[in-house]
Amino acid sequence: MTLDLDGARERFESSTDFTVGLEEEFALLDPATLELAHRYEELKAECERDELLAESAAGELIASEIEIRSGRAETFAEAVAAQQERRERLFALAGRMGLALASMGTHPWASYLDQTIIDTPHYNRLREELGYVAQRNNTWSLHVHVGVRGADRAIAVCDRVRDILPHLLALSANSPFLDRRDTGLATVRTEIFTRTFPRCGVPSPFVDWDTYARFVEFLQRTGSVVESTQLWWSVRPHHSFGTVEVRICDAQTRGEEATALAGLIVACVAQTALDLDAAGADAWVPLADREIEENLWRAIRYGAGGRMIDFRAGEEIETRAALERLLEWTEPARAALGIDPAFPARNGAERARAELAAGASLEDVYRAAVAETARTYALGSRPLI
Repeated sequence: MTLDLDGARERFESSTDFTVGLEEEFALLDPATLELAHRYEELKAECERDELLAESAAGELIASEIEIRSGRAETFAEAVAAQQERRERLFALAGRMGLALASMGTHPWASYLDQTIIDTPHYNRLREELGYVAQRNNTWSLHVHVGVRGADRAIAVCDRVRDILPHLLALSANSPFLDRRDTGLATVRTEIFTRTFPRCGVPSPFVDWDTYARFVEFLQRTGSVVESTQLWWSVRPHHSFGTVEVRICDAQTRGEEATALAGLIVACVAQTALDLDAAGADAWVPLADREIEENLWRAIRYGAGGRMIDFRAGEEIETRAALERLLEWTEPARAALGIDPAFPARNGAERARAELAAGASLEDVYRAAVAETARTYALGSRPLI
């Protein structure tokens, strides 16, 4: 994915509104010990024998991780159906190879010092460039692509989606454990990835494509980046697909929660675009970086069970109330796109922490989560755990 900004602009100008692509990351485990298994290359080689997985399974830096991608779908329902088939094939294949797949933001005790980086020119360059940062990143997440027509419009949508990134992170929080302890955070994954990688986290608003392109060209000219995948912001215009990509969320333990979360993200991007069309670019003032950062920290620390600041109203509200407002705001887009997400009373981090507080060991909590992932992602498959 090179930095062909003219080509990227053309892809956005010819993009189709509200197409959907889903990307889900899984940890590879030894099912007996629950230790990370550094067997991506073996699993990918077997995926190449499957007509669907050959194109949809991919690596993501470390050898104990695999990602599956739905590919472009015209509707959210089509994307979900495509991803479900890929989930089931991947879980079945991993099971035949004696592997289990986990879906949380972090592994509760695996050491990053034991990680190996995938041996490809792309990832070898990242290892050389990023050093410790690449080695440290044993994390897993959910990414959602939504087609947005028009380059300036896509940038405007990214600018506006910045405001709600903390809300989506709070809802998705699913990584309370690291180094065999409760970190006290709802999403320690965010501290590992979003706080350490360069060109990551919440970007400042760009306003329009030309401003965005000038900055990216400057990064290229000064040797900071050589390809668009080195722009790791939590919301970004994806150069190759003509989509707005939201990449703030933890991986979800339950398959149905990953689907619901993806649906809400699609609705948020679509509603933002529809609001922009109705009111125009000048009818909205972005939150300041420091304001978004304040809510982002609250999401990291407390997840869905905390409180956030409504800066425009000048008041503090329960995070769950803010999430209810998000659902109300997106109702027109959800109705038009056939999206009706349902979320449980407690998210992944809250459930895991409650199990620990009730007396379960960290190993028991993680084993139960891995079994739940097998049951809810690979419908009808027999779990190894």
